[in-house]
Amino acid sequence: NPAEPDWPKVDFIVGNPPFLGDKMMRRELGDDYVDKLRAHFDGRIPGQSDLCCYWFEKARAHIEQGHCKRAGLLATQGIRGGANREVLKRINETGGIFWAVSDKNWILDGATVHISIAAFDNGAEESRTLDGKAVIKINANLTSAANIVDAHQIQANRDISYQGPVKVGKFDIDFETAVKLFREPNPHGKPNSDVICPLRNGQDITGRSREMFALDFFKRSIEDASPYQKPFAHVIEFVKPLRDVSKREGRRLRWWQHGETGDAMRVAIAGLTRYVATTRVAKHRLFAWLPGNVLPDSALIIFARSDDLFIGILHSRIHEVWALAQGTQLREKESGFRYTPSTCFETFPMPKPTAEQEQAIADAARELNELRERWLNPPEWTREEVLEFPGTPGGPWSRYIAPGTNTVRYPRIVPKDDASAALLKKRTLTNLYNERPAWLDLAHKKLDAAVFAAYGWDSGLTDADLLAALLALNQARA
Repeated sequence: NPAEPDWPKVDFIVGNPPFLGDKMMRRELGDDYVDKLRAHFDGRIPGQSDLCCYWFEKARAHIEQGHCKRAGLLATQGIRGGANREVLKRINETGGIFWAVSDKNWILDGATVHISIAAFDNGAEESRTLDGKAVIKINANLTSAANIVDAHQIQANRDISYQGPVKVGKFDIDFETAVKLFREPNPHGKPNSDVICPLRNGQDITGRSREMFALDFFKRSIEDASPYQKPFAHVIEFVKPLRDVSKREGRRLRWWQHGETGDAMRVAIAGLTRYVATTRVAKHRLFAWLPGNVLPDSALIIFARSDDLFIGILHSRIHEVWALAQGTQLREKESGFRYTPSTCFETFPMPKPTAEQEQAIADAARELNELRERWLNPPEWTREEVLEFPGTPGGPWSRYIAPGTNTVRYPRIVPKDDASAALLKKRTLTNLYNERPAWLDLAHKKLDAAVFAAYGWDSGLTDADLLAALLALNQARA
């Protein structure tokens, strides 16, 4: 029966609370401790918060109770975004952040990470200092511009964005293994392609495709799954031992299925020939198309839309500025930001373009995608190879099955020769956006101009003015 320890009455609290991310807390402290900790702080701190947030909340409560005058604490950059930000928002509601450093290098064991520092009280201090400059206010995201922390979720943006399912176990198989399994017979006469689908993760989008596949017994009982003999045997060998010792009963009992099956996501993308995907964490905020039968990894955020207009708006500077402000910076700034659907997309106010403006955005987005795809896989260095294997009409490979047959004809882009393969290794979206050649920059400027026109805004707006305009539009929509 754990209880929250009382802190003594003091004048000031200064410290560097221990850091453990949301997922690392369970690994380091154990499920029992974490579950009890979160239950005790329920209603005060969101369940997905990092460990250091509990010290911020305890210090805030100590000040509110009159047991302390001021507190100054360190955190990683993650304190400014996602669930962590709620603890700073709560501090501003019962008092105020009066001094802060939003971004500071911290050298530890030769590695540079980026931290944030915040000092707060009960609201008595009238002056505000952010990054060494006097400001009127300090928001919960440690900025002084438009307070986008006040942005609300917009109803029209719900049930569109999802994180990919968490597999929990070695359900991944490589191309060679998949090809062998595709051609293996089963006692019930059904093809193994029923339970094998292409798999994509962040590396497949920002780098070259790994051509990985996933075993997926979604919604199948053990009686329905086991006749897919070789795939099921793979799961028994490589997945079941891990799941047998899982602390979560559901994962132990349905060990042949993914840990989190992504039911809502699957319903949302059912019937789509393609959908939009972006990596949860990236240096460059990139959006790409994935075929409808691809299973996204948990490292991806997907959007259940298949139109060029939608991806064009997401890939504009307007959405990028909003997403960077609403997302979470990693401990190492150079590694990029984390995109969280609830804050980055569900609060984002979409434009209401005319038919002509819609067409301009869609055309620019399509042109950008075509230019990138040709750069990634130039026809001079590639060829199409068609892989054939048995499939079930209406199954996961249905789009590649010719009417009246049970044969999947799956087209693949492969290098023409070894020399081409060596050249293609360097053709990645990360390398492309690091270089940002003139043609890519012009394609993005054309897209940005079309999206700005749909909002009715001047494309010369600064990032701060853009955030203020988006926040006002968010308030109106919400």
